[in-house]
Amino acid sequence: MAAATLLLVLTVVALCSGHGEAFDPNPLQDFCVADTTSKVRVNGVACKDPAAAVADDFFFAGADRPGGGAASKRYGFSALTVQIPGLNTLGESHARVDVAPGGVFPPHYHPRAAETALVLEGSVYFGFVSSYPDNRLFAKVLRKGDVFAVPQGLVHLLYNNGTAPAAIYASLSSQNAGLVLLGDALFAGAIPDDLLAKSLLTDRHTVGSIRANFRRS
Repeated sequence: MAAATLLLVLTVVALCSGHGEAFDPNPLQDFCVADTTSKVRVNGVACKDPAAAVADDFFFAGADRPGGGAASKRYGFSALTVQIPGLNTLGESHARVDVAPGGVFPPHYHPRAAETALVLEGSVYFGFVSSYPDNRLFAKVLRKGDVFAVPQGLVHLLYNNGTAPAAIYASLSSQNAGLVLLGDALFAGAIPDDLLAKSLLTDRHTVGSIRANFRRS
């Protein structure tokens, strides 16, 4: 009996050890500059030959000024992805976000990343909400030079309640952080009205009225 138990323990240890050796979340080389011409897809983007890497692979110009990014007229913000091929496989990404006076980056979360936001210009009301059941709000008015951190997966938002344009530089702890805008996920998608009404403790008419706003171009 003792021998059988010992054999079972050794088997479990061996299986766990094998899994640990097969999973390595850390880079296996100095860098893996993204080869955007390759059709190979790995956990990130295929690497180009390290001997062909140049300084520009680790460089981006233009994060000091607005424009050029995806814009949302509905919310009054634009976001410019900071494209640095040399960050491939290193588990981070960056973006510049500009928010017009009165504009918002509405409640949203990144399923795969924590976020650190640095205010470049202006001031914003910025914060996040802790998970259920506490739902605590952690928020501050941030001004130029201020930094605020958001834990991974938590809902957060920013609002430019000033009279001048504001800009932040966001650093995310994932190469592909993901973005879920809560309002769009609920009202622009295909969740049935009656289910949404029950979930939000309201009625189908109210849900329909709100949904109409999200389905306008």
